[in-house]
Amino acid sequence: MPGYTAPVKDMQFLLHDVLKVTDSGIPGYADLDEGFTAAVLEEAGKVASDLLAPLNAVGDQQGCVLENGVVRTPDGFRAAFASMREGGWTALDGPEEFGGQGLPYIMNTAVNEGFVSANMAFNMYQGLTHGACSAILVHGSAEQKATYAPKLISCEWTGTMNLTEPHCGTDLGLMRTRAEPQADGSYRITGQKIFISAGEHDLAENIIHLVLAKAPGGGEGTKGISLFIVPKFLVNADGSLGARNALRAERLEHKMGINGSATCVMGFEGATGYLLGDLHKGMRAMFTMMNEARLGVGLQGYAVAESAYQAAVAYARERLQGRAVTGTKNPDGPADPLIVHPDIRRSLMDQKSFVEGARALTYWGASLIDRAHRLNDADADGLIGLLTPVIKGFQTDKGFDAAVQAQQVFGGHGYIEDTGVSQFVRDARIAMIYEGANGVQALDLVGRKLATDGGKHVMAFFDLIKAEVKAHDGDERMKPFAEALKTASKQMQQAAMFFMQNGMKNPDAALAGSTDFLHLAGHVCMGLMWTRMAKAAFTALDEGRGDADFLNAKVTTGRYYMARQMPACGMHLARIESGADPVMALPAEAF
Repeated sequence: MPGYTAPVKDMQFLLHDVLKVTDSGIPGYADLDEGFTAAVLEEAGKVASDLLAPLNAVGDQQGCVLENGVVRTPDGFRAAFASMREGGWTALDGPEEFGGQGLPYIMNTAVNEGFVSANMAFNMYQGLTHGACSAILVHGSAEQKATYAPKLISCEWTGTMNLTEPHCGTDLGLMRTRAEPQADGSYRITGQKIFISAGEHDLAENIIHLVLAKAPGGGEGTKGISLFIVPKFLVNADGSLGARNALRAERLEHKMGINGSATCVMGFEGATGYLLGDLHKGMRAMFTMMNEARLGVGLQGYAVAESAYQAAVAYARERLQGRAVTGTKNPDGPADPLIVHPDIRRSLMDQKSFVEGARALTYWGASLIDRAHRLNDADADGLIGLLTPVIKGFQTDKGFDAAVQAQQVFGGHGYIEDTGVSQFVRDARIAMIYEGANGVQALDLVGRKLATDGGKHVMAFFDLIKAEVKAHDGDERMKPFAEALKTASKQMQQAAMFFMQNGMKNPDAALAGSTDFLHLAGHVCMGLMWTRMAKAAFTALDEGRGDADFLNAKVTTGRYYMARQMPACGMHLARIESGADPVMALPAEAF
């Protein structure tokens, strides 16, 4: 089965050479010196490779089992979860007042990349808990924070979010789950939710469900939705656990992948719930959790691809197949290794350039979240709001593609289960669907995010790219990066202008091109990241710092992306400008 090694050198390069965290002016970042981050990331890497990666295939093969209302997780999961909890890995960026370590979100992001790469299904238990806790910290009362935050931060309790119902997914206005107010200020929650990750399990003593439901007086559609805290076990005034609440896991879903994650159908049968945030403002509270989760899913897109890529590289070096067309490379063997062949090299470069670019984009996004939260920076908040659907949608689409390419390197051995690479493909697939399917992310980007605050944030993004390009005027080494980025940015602006000119009179013209625009924007973001990484690598080389082989490989990989991937922006623009006619011309009944 594939092993995993955390790419600590690459993580450190991003934190210190590209993002220059200690000089960023974000509160808490000055403490993130190279020695500290290296120690944290190296230790987290050991946890990922030694504790979590060996359980990845176990979770896939055994899955979870529901017996008499109790979900049993795969062998080794309970001990590993206890070890993660005891090691403080679940509490990295939790507020210190509630028992967390108070580190910036960017450190939680970097650490969790390794955990996801090693075992995506296992990491979902703590990942969803982190999101639930964030929602309570932002929207909860002082009493709710004191009751739930410490236990969620430590993962003594875990958390979920309950949105989807059998008859409605994205269209939450169709929701049927009801919340009836009670005399003591609580609510009785009745309804059914599906696709609930970690809805029931044996890893923690309590599970805190965040449940969307309709309370009286809210009207129709999403305006009537409220968010409720619904514990598996009610919590007594002294913090001890009380009676079992009226909720249960009705069944486990049998899935294509992430089998170690307990995906439940949850039934709420008059369960006791407590309003979180304002009445009938549940969507606002839930999106605190959703936006964080979407960045986390974007991370899953490339983190699983990283593991698949590592396996593909190892196989390509070892597997002997044919002779290189330019002459024998392995004269002592019966054939040359796969890695000498140009098409295999192309596939590996596609994977490598995507993973490293996506890592940079995700870390930059995490730094924007820290800037928004720790400095109350509205511009940073607006920019990450614009980029969130791109990070989620583009990186999970391309992450799945990269996992498939890794599988292809194995040939027939990639299709059988013995090598383990097929699990990466199956696990990666869900990231394109949950936390808002990627088509919905594209609609959100084109239909809402571009026009937010009068287009202020997308214009700021274009200005940022313009400044980046200008900064490299006269630098011949940076010319391939700056010119490709400039061209792609202009194509993205041209596509946005097409939407502005045609969207009002023919909305289909904009929406038919939304996925192409999301991918166009994704390539522009990646081009921006590769431009910054190339400049950082050249600077380090000029100053005689770091590993020269690593830095030169970084530049070469970046040149590959700019030459081989950025031209896709022109294709996406052509599709967008073809309008709605090619998409909508065939009548529905003709399909």
